[in-house]
Amino acid sequence: MGKTPLMFQALLYSAWQQRIRIMPAPSGDKTSLARSAARRKPAPKRKKPGGKVRTPRPAARERLLTAASDLFCRYGINATGVDAIVQSAGAAKATLYSAFGSKEGLVESVLEAEGKAWRDWFITGIDEHAGASADKLAHAFTLLEDWFARDRFFGCPFINAVGEFDKHDERFRRVALRHKSIVMGKIIELARATSKHAPEQLAHSIGLLIDGAIVTAMVTRDPAAARYAREAAIRLCASRN
Repeated sequence: MGKTPLMFQALLYSAWQQRIRIMPAPSGDKTSLARSAARRKPAPKRKKPGGKVRTPRPAARERLLTAASDLFCRYGINATGVDAIVQSAGAAKATLYSAFGSKEGLVESVLEAEGKAWRDWFITGIDEHAGASADKLAHAFTLLEDWFARDRFFGCPFINAVGEFDKHDERFRRVALRHKSIVMGKIIELARATSKHAPEQLAHSIGLLIDGAIVTAMVTRDPAAARYAREAAIRLCASRN
């Protein structure tokens, strides 16, 4: 037989090499299997320096609400500009306008969020207090005294908002009235359980004591305003029995 052409020899040699590479390792060849598995196994993830887990930042909308709430309550709505809010929140103006439409929309969202948080705290505190309905009404002022003593107490955001804007502007007045109607609903419920004699009148008298105590505490920075209002509320409830 003649000599195999060089090109054909090269093709045979290439095919032989390919067969070696793709041929599975024998079942007893543990070393080859281990090497193959090691090549397929992804590299382990490296731990961050110090082993600390980073907490993700709150969403930009939540940061804007928190920043605006803090600034509005402390410095006032009209005195707080959009620039100060986005700087404090670490967000962009475009994000603010995309989320709330305008500064007024942001104010409304802040009032809604603040109102819900306050009502949840206040009404839950009243409901969890043991005792008769009259005791619960009196306890409402104990809760207020605790609120007045906090560093972050700057008065009622709804009273402040209505006081800052045009008195014919109904937008923030409607938000304030929705908040007040929910709070008064709880007070009326307790007043009806306390007395059968004009309970709505009793409830609105208690409501006036609550609002008066809030404004007095804001102006004087004296939490004792809640105590004086509590004593008046107790006398009112006693007079209805």
